[in-house]
Amino acid sequence: MQMQPSFIPSTETPNGERENSRPVVSQLWKKRGSCPKGTIPIRRIRRRELLRTNGRKSPEHLKGTKKIATQDRFMHLNNTKGSILYPTPENRSTAILLTYGYNYVGASGEINVWNPHVERLPEFTTAQIWLKSGAVNNFESVEAGWTVHPAEYSDARTRFFVYWTVDGYKKTGCFDLTCYGFVQTSTEIALGGAVEPGSSSFQQQYVLPINIFMDPTTTNWWLVFHNIAVGYWPGSLFSLLKHSATSVEWGGQVYSVNVRKTPHTKTAMGSGYDAEELYGFACFIGQPRILDYSKSYKYPTFVAVWKDEYNCYSAVNYKAGNANDEATFFFGGPGQSYRCP
Repeated sequence: MQMQPSFIPSTETPNGERENSRPVVSQLWKKRGSCPKGTIPIRRIRRRELLRTNGRKSPEHLKGTKKIATQDRFMHLNNTKGSILYPTPENRSTAILLTYGYNYVGASGEINVWNPHVERLPEFTTAQIWLKSGAVNNFESVEAGWTVHPAEYSDARTRFFVYWTVDGYKKTGCFDLTCYGFVQTSTEIALGGAVEPGSSSFQQQYVLPINIFMDPTTTNWWLVFHNIAVGYWPGSLFSLLKHSATSVEWGGQVYSVNVRKTPHTKTAMGSGYDAEELYGFACFIGQPRILDYSKSYKYPTFVAVWKDEYNCYSAVNYKAGNANDEATFFFGGPGQSYRCP
Protein backbone atom coordinates (compact mmCIF):
# COMPACT_ATOMS: atom_id res chain seq x y z
CA MET A 1 0.00 0.00 0.00
CA GLN A 2 1.35 3.40 -1.01
CA MET A 3 0.72 5.95 1.74
CA GLN A 4 1.97 9.06 -0.09
CA PRO A 5 2.75 9.88 -3.72
CA SER A 6 6.42 10.04 -4.62
CA PHE A 7 5.86 13.64 -5.72
CA ILE A 8 3.05 16.17 -6.13
CA PRO A 9 3.40 18.24 -9.32
CA SER A 10 3.36 22.00 -8.83
CA THR A 11 0.77 24.23 -10.43
CA GLU A 12 1.38 27.86 -11.33
CA THR A 13 -0.56 30.69 -12.91
CA PRO A 14 0.60 32.35 -16.16
CA ASN A 15 2.32 34.94 -13.96
CA GLY A 16 4.29 32.30 -12.07
CA GLU A 17 2.22 32.55 -8.87
CA ARG A 18 0.85 29.58 -6.98
CA GLU A 19 -2.80 28.78 -7.66
CA ASN A 20 -5.82 27.99 -5.44
CA SER A 21 -6.47 31.68 -4.83
CA ARG A 22 -10.27 31.35 -4.54
CA PRO A 23 -12.08 30.30 -1.32
CA VAL A 24 -12.23 26.52 -0.98
CA VAL A 25 -15.15 24.44 0.30
CA SER A 26 -14.91 22.24 3.38
CA GLN A 27 -16.76 19.10 4.45
CA LEU A 28 -19.66 19.12 6.90
CA TRP A 29 -18.62 16.01 8.84
CA LYS A 30 -15.47 17.73 10.14
CA LYS A 31 -17.63 19.95 12.35
CA ARG A 32 -18.24 16.86 14.51
CA GLY A 33 -14.62 15.82 14.95
CA SER A 34 -11.81 14.09 13.10
CA CYS A 35 -10.38 10.64 12.49
CA PRO A 36 -7.30 9.42 14.36
CA LYS A 37 -4.13 8.40 12.57
CA GLY A 38 -4.42 4.99 10.96
CA THR A 39 -8.16 5.36 10.17
CA ILE A 40 -10.19 6.99 7.43
CA PRO A 41 -13.66 8.59 7.43
CA ILE A 42 -16.22 6.40 5.65
CA ARG A 43 -19.71 7.59 4.78
CA ARG A 44 -22.44 5.26 6.00
CA ILE A 45 -23.88 3.46 2.97
CA ARG A 46 -27.55 2.55 3.25
CA ARG A 47 -29.05 -0.62 1.86
CA ARG A 48 -31.65 1.32 -0.13
CA GLU A 49 -28.87 3.25 -1.87
CA LEU A 50 -27.20 0.05 -3.04
CA LEU A 51 -30.55 -1.32 -4.22
CA ARG A 52 -31.21 1.86 -6.24
CA THR A 53 -27.83 2.28 -7.93
CA ASN A 54 -25.45 -0.49 -6.78
CA GLY A 55 -22.97 2.33 -6.31
CA ARG A 56 -22.51 2.74 -10.06
CA LYS A 57 -23.30 5.10 -12.87
CA SER A 58 -25.81 3.74 -15.35
CA PRO A 59 -24.24 2.41 -18.57
CA GLU A 60 -24.03 4.86 -21.45
CA HIS A 61 -26.36 4.09 -24.34
CA LEU A 62 -24.17 5.33 -27.16
CA LYS A 63 -25.44 6.70 -30.40
CA GLY A 64 -22.41 7.22 -32.63
CA THR A 65 -22.54 10.51 -34.48
CA LYS A 66 -20.30 12.90 -36.30
CA LYS A 67 -20.06 16.12 -34.35
CA ILE A 68 -17.93 19.15 -35.00
CA ALA A 69 -16.17 20.74 -32.08
CA THR A 70 -17.19 24.31 -31.35
CA GLN A 71 -13.88 25.94 -32.20
CA ASP A 72 -13.33 28.90 -29.88
CA ARG A 73 -11.18 31.81 -30.97
CA PHE A 74 -8.25 30.93 -28.75
CA MET A 75 -7.51 27.26 -29.38
CA HIS A 76 -8.30 24.47 -31.83
CA LEU A 77 -8.55 20.84 -30.81
CA ASN A 78 -5.22 19.39 -31.92
CA ASN A 79 -5.50 21.38 -35.16
CA THR A 80 -8.43 19.23 -36.28
CA LYS A 81 -10.43 21.28 -38.78
CA GLY A 82 -12.94 18.64 -39.83
CA SER A 83 -15.35 16.43 -37.94
CA ILE A 84 -14.21 13.81 -35.45
CA LEU A 85 -16.07 10.89 -33.89
CA TYR A 86 -17.35 11.81 -30.45
CA PRO A 87 -19.68 9.63 -28.37
CA THR A 88 -23.19 10.90 -27.79
CA PRO A 89 -24.84 8.89 -24.99
CA GLU A 90 -28.62 8.94 -25.33
CA ASN A 91 -29.10 9.06 -21.55
CA ARG A 92 -26.60 11.84 -20.76
CA SER A 93 -26.12 15.46 -21.72
CA THR A 94 -22.62 16.87 -21.45
CA ALA A 95 -21.00 20.30 -21.67
CA ILE A 96 -17.22 20.04 -21.53
CA LEU A 97 -13.84 21.50 -22.34
CA LEU A 98 -11.87 18.77 -24.10
CA THR A 99 -8.26 18.10 -25.03
CA TYR A 100 -7.33 14.94 -26.87
CA GLY A 101 -4.56 13.04 -28.56
CA TYR A 102 -1.49 13.18 -26.35
CA ASN A 103 -0.10 11.21 -23.42
CA TYR A 104 -1.56 12.87 -20.33
CA VAL A 105 -0.41 11.75 -16.90
CA GLY A 106 -2.38 14.31 -14.92
CA ALA A 107 -5.03 17.02 -14.91
CA SER A 108 -6.27 19.63 -12.49
CA GLY A 109 -8.75 22.48 -12.14
CA GLU A 110 -10.72 24.60 -9.69
CA ILE A 111 -14.36 23.47 -9.93
CA ASN A 112 -16.90 26.12 -8.92
CA VAL A 113 -19.34 24.60 -6.39
CA TRP A 114 -23.14 25.02 -6.55
CA ASN A 115 -26.22 23.04 -5.54
CA PRO A 116 -28.31 22.53 -8.68
CA HIS A 117 -31.82 21.11 -8.80
CA VAL A 118 -32.35 17.41 -9.58
CA GLU A 119 -35.89 16.70 -10.73
CA ARG A 120 -36.38 13.01 -9.90
CA LEU A 121 -34.66 9.70 -9.14
CA PRO A 122 -32.42 8.29 -10.51
CA GLU A 123 -31.25 11.48 -12.27
CA PHE A 124 -28.03 13.17 -11.21
CA THR A 125 -25.81 16.08 -12.17
CA THR A 126 -22.05 16.46 -11.90
CA ALA A 127 -19.24 18.97 -12.30
CA GLN A 128 -15.99 17.09 -12.67
CA ILE A 129 -12.73 16.16 -14.35
CA TRP A 130 -12.33 12.99 -16.44
CA LEU A 131 -9.09 11.37 -17.60
CA LYS A 132 -9.83 8.74 -20.23
CA SER A 133 -8.20 6.24 -22.54
CA GLY A 134 -9.65 3.68 -24.92
CA ALA A 135 -12.52 3.24 -27.34
CA VAL A 136 -15.54 5.53 -26.99
CA ASN A 137 -17.79 2.61 -26.05
CA ASN A 138 -15.32 0.81 -23.78
CA PHE A 139 -13.08 3.45 -22.25
CA GLU A 140 -11.12 3.46 -19.02
CA SER A 141 -11.44 6.55 -16.81
CA VAL A 142 -10.65 8.07 -13.46
CA GLU A 143 -12.97 10.89 -12.36
CA ALA A 144 -13.48 13.32 -9.50
CA GLY A 145 -15.57 16.38 -8.72
CA TRP A 146 -18.90 17.20 -7.10
CA THR A 147 -22.35 15.78 -7.69
CA VAL A 148 -25.98 16.10 -6.61
CA HIS A 149 -27.22 12.52 -6.76
CA PRO A 150 -30.21 11.77 -4.50
CA ALA A 151 -30.43 8.13 -5.62
CA GLU A 152 -26.83 7.45 -4.60
CA TYR A 153 -26.65 9.57 -1.42
CA SER A 154 -30.31 9.79 -0.26
CA ASP A 155 -30.37 13.60 -0.22
CA ALA A 156 -29.94 16.64 -2.47
CA ARG A 157 -26.69 17.94 -0.97
CA THR A 158 -23.65 18.72 -3.08
CA ARG A 159 -21.08 15.98 -2.45
CA PHE A 160 -17.45 15.31 -3.29
CA PHE A 161 -17.11 12.09 -5.30
CA VAL A 162 -14.63 9.89 -7.12
CA TYR A 163 -15.31 7.28 -9.78
CA TRP A 164 -13.54 4.80 -12.06
CA THR A 165 -14.38 2.34 -14.83
CA VAL A 166 -12.50 0.12 -17.27
CA ASP A 167 -15.39 -0.68 -19.62
CA GLY A 168 -17.31 2.56 -20.17
CA TYR A 169 -19.56 2.06 -17.09
CA LYS A 170 -20.87 -1.31 -18.27
CA LYS A 171 -19.93 -3.64 -15.39
CA THR A 172 -16.94 -2.14 -13.58
CA GLY A 173 -16.28 0.78 -11.28
CA CYS A 174 -18.24 2.60 -8.63
CA PHE A 175 -18.67 5.79 -6.67
CA ASP A 176 -16.28 6.43 -3.79
CA LEU A 177 -15.69 3.32 -1.65
CA THR A 178 -18.80 1.30 -2.52
CA CYS A 179 -16.64 -1.32 -4.23
CA TYR A 180 -12.98 -2.26 -4.42
CA GLY A 181 -10.83 0.10 -6.46
CA PHE A 182 -9.98 3.46 -4.95
CA VAL A 183 -7.56 3.22 -2.02
CA GLN A 184 -8.06 6.03 0.50
CA THR A 185 -5.13 7.12 2.65
CA SER A 186 -6.26 10.49 4.04
CA THR A 187 -7.83 10.90 7.49
CA GLU A 188 -9.16 14.35 6.51
CA ILE A 189 -11.46 13.80 3.51
CA ALA A 190 -14.66 11.72 3.34
CA LEU A 191 -15.46 10.41 -0.12
CA GLY A 192 -19.12 11.09 -0.80
CA GLY A 193 -19.14 13.66 1.98
CA ALA A 194 -21.19 16.84 1.66
CA VAL A 195 -19.31 20.06 0.93
CA GLU A 196 -20.08 23.62 1.91
CA PRO A 197 -20.54 26.49 1.43
CA GLY A 198 -22.01 26.52 -2.04
CA SER A 199 -21.81 29.50 -4.35
CA SER A 200 -24.76 31.80 -5.01
CA SER A 201 -25.51 34.64 -7.38
CA PHE A 202 -23.97 38.03 -6.52
CA GLN A 203 -22.10 36.34 -3.65
CA GLN A 204 -18.73 34.74 -2.97
CA GLN A 205 -17.75 31.96 -5.37
CA TYR A 206 -16.33 28.78 -3.81
CA VAL A 207 -14.25 26.13 -5.51
CA LEU A 208 -13.24 22.48 -5.22
CA PRO A 209 -9.57 22.23 -6.29
CA ILE A 210 -8.91 18.83 -7.89
CA ASN A 211 -5.55 17.40 -8.93
CA ILE A 212 -5.29 13.89 -10.46
CA PHE A 213 -1.93 12.52 -11.59
CA MET A 214 -0.05 9.29 -12.15
CA ASP A 215 2.81 8.45 -9.81
CA PRO A 216 5.62 7.36 -12.19
CA THR A 217 7.13 4.96 -9.65
CA THR A 218 3.94 2.91 -9.11
CA THR A 219 1.57 3.86 -12.01
CA ASN A 220 -1.07 4.60 -9.34
CA TRP A 221 -3.36 7.53 -10.14
CA TRP A 222 -3.33 9.88 -7.13
CA LEU A 223 -6.09 12.29 -6.17
CA VAL A 224 -5.23 15.53 -4.37
CA PHE A 225 -7.92 17.79 -2.91
CA HIS A 226 -6.58 21.26 -2.04
CA ASN A 227 -3.05 20.02 -1.22
CA ILE A 228 -4.38 16.93 0.65
CA ALA A 229 -3.42 13.58 -0.90
CA VAL A 230 -6.73 11.71 -0.58
CA GLY A 231 -5.70 8.35 -2.04
CA TYR A 232 -5.25 6.60 -5.36
CA TRP A 233 -6.66 4.33 -8.03
CA PRO A 234 -4.17 1.44 -8.28
CA GLY A 235 -2.46 1.12 -11.63
CA SER A 236 -3.30 -2.59 -11.51
CA LEU A 237 -6.97 -1.74 -12.18
CA PHE A 238 -6.18 -0.59 -15.70
CA SER A 239 -4.67 -1.70 -18.97
CA LEU A 240 -4.50 1.54 -20.97
CA LEU A 241 -4.46 4.02 -18.08
CA LYS A 242 -1.52 2.12 -16.64
CA HIS A 243 0.52 4.07 -19.21
CA SER A 244 -1.32 7.38 -19.71
CA ALA A 245 -4.64 9.01 -20.60
CA THR A 246 -5.34 10.12 -24.16
CA SER A 247 -8.06 12.65 -23.35
CA VAL A 248 -8.96 15.02 -20.54
CA GLU A 249 -12.40 16.57 -20.02
CA TRP A 250 -13.48 19.35 -17.66
CA GLY A 251 -17.16 20.22 -17.26
CA GLY A 252 -20.60 18.98 -16.37
CA GLN A 253 -22.95 16.12 -17.11
CA VAL A 254 -26.62 15.38 -16.47
CA TYR A 255 -27.91 11.81 -16.41
CA SER A 256 -31.57 11.32 -17.32
CA VAL A 257 -33.66 9.23 -19.69
CA ASN A 258 -35.37 12.52 -20.56
CA VAL A 259 -32.45 14.31 -22.23
CA ARG A 260 -32.87 14.88 -25.98
CA LYS A 261 -36.61 14.43 -25.50
CA THR A 262 -39.72 16.56 -25.11
CA PRO A 263 -40.54 17.25 -22.36
CA HIS A 264 -36.91 17.58 -21.31
CA THR A 265 -35.74 16.92 -17.77
CA LYS A 266 -35.67 19.88 -15.39
CA THR A 267 -32.48 18.64 -13.75
CA ALA A 268 -29.96 21.48 -13.89
CA MET A 269 -26.26 21.47 -14.67
CA GLY A 270 -23.69 23.64 -12.91
CA SER A 271 -25.42 26.58 -11.25
CA GLY A 272 -28.57 26.25 -13.34
CA TYR A 273 -27.64 29.42 -15.23
CA ASP A 274 -26.49 29.39 -18.85
CA ALA A 275 -22.76 29.61 -19.49
CA GLU A 276 -23.14 33.00 -21.17
CA GLU A 277 -24.09 34.56 -17.82
CA LEU A 278 -20.39 34.21 -16.87
CA TYR A 279 -18.78 34.83 -13.47
CA GLY A 280 -21.07 35.13 -10.47
CA PHE A 281 -23.91 33.30 -12.20
CA ALA A 282 -22.64 30.45 -14.37
CA CYS A 283 -20.62 27.55 -12.99
CA PHE A 284 -16.98 27.53 -14.09
CA ILE A 285 -13.79 25.52 -13.98
CA GLY A 286 -10.83 27.79 -13.52
CA GLN A 287 -7.18 27.14 -14.32
CA PRO A 288 -7.64 23.83 -16.21
CA ARG A 289 -4.27 22.13 -16.47
CA ILE A 290 -2.77 19.01 -18.02
CA LEU A 291 0.35 17.15 -16.95
CA ASP A 292 2.66 15.41 -19.40
CA TYR A 293 5.97 13.69 -18.88
CA SER A 294 7.62 17.04 -18.14
CA LYS A 295 6.00 16.69 -14.67
CA SER A 296 4.82 20.31 -14.74
CA TYR A 297 1.20 21.38 -15.07
CA LYS A 298 0.33 23.69 -17.96
CA TYR A 299 -2.69 25.01 -19.83
CA PRO A 300 -3.46 22.58 -22.69
CA THR A 301 -2.18 23.68 -26.06
CA PHE A 302 -5.29 22.52 -27.89
CA VAL A 303 -8.85 22.62 -26.55
CA ALA A 304 -12.39 22.55 -27.87
CA VAL A 305 -15.83 23.04 -26.37
CA TRP A 306 -18.51 20.36 -26.63
CA LYS A 307 -22.16 20.84 -25.75
CA ASP A 308 -24.63 18.10 -26.55
CA GLU A 309 -27.74 20.28 -26.10
CA TYR A 310 -26.78 23.96 -26.39
CA ASN A 311 -30.36 25.10 -25.80
CA CYS A 312 -30.48 23.14 -22.53
CA TYR A 313 -26.91 23.18 -21.22
CA SER A 314 -24.47 25.63 -22.77
CA ALA A 315 -20.70 26.06 -22.60
CA VAL A 316 -18.17 28.74 -23.47
CA ASN A 317 -14.43 29.06 -23.00
CA TYR A 318 -14.36 32.77 -22.19
CA LYS A 319 -11.33 35.02 -22.30
CA ALA A 320 -11.44 38.63 -21.13
CA GLY A 321 -9.79 41.42 -23.08
CA ASN A 322 -6.48 41.33 -21.17
CA ALA A 323 -3.94 39.49 -23.30
CA ASN A 324 -2.26 38.07 -20.20
CA ASP A 325 -5.45 36.41 -18.95
CA GLU A 326 -6.25 32.83 -19.85
CA ALA A 327 -9.68 31.54 -20.73
CA THR A 328 -12.10 30.35 -18.04
CA PHE A 329 -14.51 27.57 -18.93
CA PHE A 330 -18.18 28.29 -18.09
CA PHE A 331 -20.93 25.69 -18.46
CA GLY A 332 -24.43 24.74 -17.34
CA GLY A 333 -28.10 25.46 -17.69
CA PRO A 334 -31.53 24.80 -16.21
CA GLY A 335 -32.57 21.90 -18.42
CA GLN A 336 -36.20 22.36 -19.45
CA SER A 337 -37.01 25.99 -20.26
CA TYR A 338 -38.56 28.07 -23.03
CA ARG A 339 -35.41 27.36 -25.09
CA CYS A 340 -35.39 23.67 -24.15
CA PRO A 341 -38.99 22.42 -24.09
